[in-house]
This record gives sequence, C-alpha cells and structure tokens, in this order.
Amino acid sequence: MYNEYYQLSENPFNATADPDFFFSSKTHSEAVANLIYGIEQRKGILVVTGEIGTGKTTLCRKIFKLSTQKIKFALILNPRCSELQLLQMIIHDLGIETKSKNKYSLVQALNEYLIVESSQGNNIVVVIDEAQHLSVKQLEQVRLLSNLETEKEKLLQIILVGQPELYEKLHLPDLRQLRQRVSVHFHVQPLGKEDIKNYIQHRLAKATSNSLAAKAVEFTDQAIEKIYQYTQGSPRTINILCDRALLAGYVADTFSIDHGIIENCAKEILYCEHH
Repeated sequence: MYNEYYQLSENPFNATADPDFFFSSKTHSEAVANLIYGIEQRKGILVVTGEIGTGKTTLCRKIFKLSTQKIKFALILNPRCSELQLLQMIIHDLGIETKSKNKYSLVQALNEYLIVESSQGNNIVVVIDEAQHLSVKQLEQVRLLSNLETEKEKLLQIILVGQPELYEKLHLPDLRQLRQRVSVHFHVQPLGKEDIKNYIQHRLAKATSNSLAAKAVEFTDQAIEKIYQYTQGSPRTINILCDRALLAGYVADTFSIDHGIIENCAKEILYCEHH
C-alpha cells in the first residue's frame, strides 16, 4: 500500500527470511564466519541458538547463498516427527532414491551417497531448523549420522538451529555423547541500539533501486530510541513495527517517521499480541 508513496519496489520490512535483506551486524557476521569455518573444515555438528526473531533462519539462507557448488544443502524446517521420518526427510531433500524405507537401508543409502559425493570433492550439509523440538531419540539419530566418516574427514555436516532451549536440551545426561561432538556453537544476539538505524536504512535501500527514494524516508533518532525500547533489538519485531510505521506515515502523508508514530504503532501491535 505504501510502496508507491515511498518509491519502494518491494516491502522493506517483510517478515519472511529473505537472505537478500541479510544485515551484517557484528553478531550475524560472526555467526556466518563460524558456520562457514565449520562447514569448510568438515567439523561435523554445528549448533546455532538465539531467541525468537533474532534472524537465525535468514542467517541459514544466507549461508546457502554464500556457499560454492561444492557444498550441497538439505534443509529440514519442521522436525516434529519420528527419528525415522527425520531420516526420510533428509534422504528426500538430498534427492537420494531408495526402494526400502527401513532405517538400516536409508542410512546405508545415505552413506553410499556421501562417499560418492566426497570422492567428487563435494561437502554435504544438513540444516535442521527449530531443532529445539527434536526429541532425545531424534538427537541420538543425529549423533549416529555424524559418525558417517572416512579415515580423514566427516562425510556429513549437520547444523542444528534453534531457540535457547536447544542448548539446554543438549546438556541432558542422555545426550552427553552428542554434546561432545558439537565442534561449533554460536549464540546469535539481538541487534544493539547502534545497529538499528543502520539495519533500517539497509532494508530501505535494498527495497529500492533508487537510493534517493530510500533516503527520503527518515526514521528520526528519537524514533530509533523508541524502536529499540519496544523491540529490544529483535529483527523480526523491528520489521513488524517498521512496517506498521511506514503505513502510518503514508496515512499521515509524511516521509518523517518520528517517535510519536512509533509509539502509536507499538501500542497497536502490543495490544494485538495480548488480545
């Protein structure tokens, strides 16, 4: 609705995990570096945790775009299933064809696939999002898959992405062996106050080919303060609030988003969340 008014080619504050809008804050840049290192060095199991809305899924999709043709990914978005179904989902996402559906045959097919890919210099990475929902049995299955290796290297890299409860779950006594195999663990922090203005400008610039149009929309310094106050640096919440603020600015026929607009929009959003 407001895109034409602000000369934007698309919505700058869409809630979807779009890697084209990835913002390289200090914490997100460090997360990318840690994951790339873990993948390229074939470290086996990597863990990324963070609160809801801190951009973990966007981060993973950014990794996909940064990777070379030698790295192949499988993405599991909803792990609320049995350990057999989890294995079937991984097999399916990698495009492995199997006749039998029992666990032994699936693991054997996966191992054969990984050996062939490794011989061609390829690296296979399985990313499991919302991994805090994995059961102890599923996580034990993950550990067993991480055992697929040659004498020199791991054949499969597994990235577990989830909320802080995942970290707590990995410290259960039953998962001690899995915990010992985690080579990289990175916790994604929310954006700092100093990042928020740059984050907003970055997304506005990405949403238009006309840089002057993006600069025409101004979030005042007081508005930035209010955004930080209401969102505590959560990118998802910033997107929701800024989207509502641009709509309010359009209705008010202004290119200046001030603290009053942010306050009114925040009250609407908070009211909706609690009713």
